[in-house]
Amino acid sequence: MTAIRLEKLKKAYGETVAVADVDLDLKKGELTFLLGPSGCGKTTILRMIAGFIEPTAGRILFDGKDVSGLPANQRNTGMVFQSYALWPHMTVAENVAFGLEVRKRPTAEVRTKVNEALEMVKMGHLGARRPTELSGGQQQRVALARALVFTPSVLLLDEPLSNLDAKLRLEMRTEIRRIVSEIGITAVYVTHDQEEALSVADCMVVLKDGHVMQHGRPSDLYRRPYTKFVADFLGETNFVPGTVKESRDIELLVDTPIGPLTARGLSTASRRSGAVTLSIRPETLQIGGRSHNTIAAEHLSTIYLGKAAQHRLRAGNATATPIELKALEGNPREVPGPGERTTLSVDPEDVVVLGE
Repeated sequence: MTAIRLEKLKKAYGETVAVADVDLDLKKGELTFLLGPSGCGKTTILRMIAGFIEPTAGRILFDGKDVSGLPANQRNTGMVFQSYALWPHMTVAENVAFGLEVRKRPTAEVRTKVNEALEMVKMGHLGARRPTELSGGQQQRVALARALVFTPSVLLLDEPLSNLDAKLRLEMRTEIRRIVSEIGITAVYVTHDQEEALSVADCMVVLKDGHVMQHGRPSDLYRRPYTKFVADFLGETNFVPGTVKESRDIELLVDTPIGPLTARGLSTASRRSGAVTLSIRPETLQIGGRSHNTIAAEHLSTIYLGKAAQHRLRAGNATATPIELKALEGNPREVPGPGERTTLSVDPEDVVVLGE
């Protein structure tokens, strides 16, 4: 297992800075996701780790060794591409064996390792087929086996599931999680799919304009975003403006257009005085609740989904401009009509004060 450290890593193309002074520590044996909108720098970082792109400044270290100046073929990294990049004239087994043969490994070793790699991705029975005879999901398994067959110290995945349909993506993300855990390899995975990252990552790094906005465990980023950008990027949320009226140890009392709210979900970037923005996830709002923070509201519309209902509501006191809120109700008993009055409640732990 290999730890990866990025120190002041930068990549510029003329006046355009793609990656700006990124400092990151990626732990051994963990699956780290780099995610963000198009142009945020995630693929550039991955390709610099692989050795395909040379940094403008900064260092890349594998287990404390500076590999920044090493070519890609000397870094012992395995790469899985979005396009599979399989040779159509070769069989599945020949595709997987290619990297070992380039390294001039003995024939018996090649055969053994290819069989092991194909069994790992559950493709051992299809070694004699051509890539054109396989489904998209099967081709991606072959690409994964090819990246793992020579026992790389680091596995790099560049949006590997973006060409698959929804069902196959779900299946393959589970498989990638299983394989990374079984062999204990350090893996870096680029995606723009928040759900994909939240469901399988050990660590997530959210990027914007070449800068790291926040990194940490998926649950921490989702429940404790530092900024409005991170909160919005990682799923639906309600943004509520407010002014801090009182600081009570680990709690803040915030005056808002929908009434006073107590916030305990404080990020390390949160402000403890003046104007703030609160983030409240739709699933944390309880319909009809009267405990904790209570909010009077009026139903605007509801989408009934059977196991859940998506509500749009209007909330606000007589002296403030109303705010539209989204609430997600699990196992709804009934569907309210437009104009019906209700109350909402939200636990102070789920009211997050955002930084700038």
